[in-house]
Amino acid sequence: MEHRFLLDVMLGTLTTYLRMCGYDTLYAHEAGIEADDVIRTRAATTGRTLVTRDRALAGRTDGAILLVSREVQEQLSELHDHGIGIELPTHPDRCSVCNGRLARIDPEQRPEHAPDTVANIWQCTECDHHFWKGSHWERVRETIATIP
Repeated sequence: MEHRFLLDVMLGTLTTYLRMCGYDTLYAHEAGIEADDVIRTRAATTGRTLVTRDRALAGRTDGAILLVSREVQEQLSELHDHGIGIELPTHPDRCSVCNGRLARIDPEQRPEHAPDTVANIWQCTECDHHFWKGSHWERVRETIATIP
C-alpha cells in the first residue's frame, strides 16, 4: 500500500520534500487545521499516517511517526529509519505547492518563465503551477543523497 501522510504545522519544509518524492502529503497548515483532535481525526478518516514533532500528539495517535529533529535532512533520515523510502522519482508526480497530480505538458505550452534549456515541463492538474527539473530539483536530490 502506498504511504499517505498528514504532517502537522511544524513540518512545512518536510511536506515539500515528501511531495517531491511522490508521496500524497497533506499539510495541516494548508488544510487550516491545528487542533490535535482535528488532526488525529483527519489522519484516521483519510487513511494517512500522522507525522509530527509533538510528542503528546504522537502518543495519542495510533501509527503516528514522531520526529525529533528540526532540520529537514535529519527529519528525512528519521523517516528513512521508519522504513519510508526517501528518493526522487524519475519524473515529478506531485505538486509541491498543493499536493495535486502533475501532468507533462506539450512543449508548445511552455510558460514564458521556463528556461529554454528545459526539455520537460509538468503542470499541476489542481493549481496549474508549472514544474521542471531545475536547480531546486538538484538541491533536493543532493540533500536526499546524504541520507544513509
